[in-house]
Amino acid sequence: MKIRIQGNSIRYRLTRSEVTALQAKGFFEEHTSFNGKNFGYRVMAKEGITALQADFQEDTITLYIPKNESEKWPDIDRVGYANDMNLANGQTLSLLLEKDFVCLDERVEDQSDNYPNPAATTKK
Repeated sequence: MKIRIQGNSIRYRLTRSEVTALQAKGFFEEHTSFNGKNFGYRVMAKEGITALQADFQEDTITLYIPKNESEKWPDIDRVGYANDMNLANGQTLSLLLEKDFVCLDERVEDQSDNYPNPAATTKK
């Protein structure tokens, strides 16, 4: 899982196996270690919501997706979900959850579990 934070926006990108794990277990999470502390990031299915939501507790960002969407997402062509969440302080937090596509340029990272990039189709 990749996470990108920029200003008041958070974007998660999940590989095929991570999307499948979300469907099967109802969540997927990872941690990054910092000398005795861990920063966590998770995506979790949640009943009773209709759009992405997020919170930050105990050094972990949790991005919530409606449970019914998490159950069907691996089996449909939908790339992702987006929502602008209103915060108590009047600001907006932009949330984006996407399937991770193979990059079109050369990368050192392993992309074998990424989704095929639709822009990579061969034109004849």
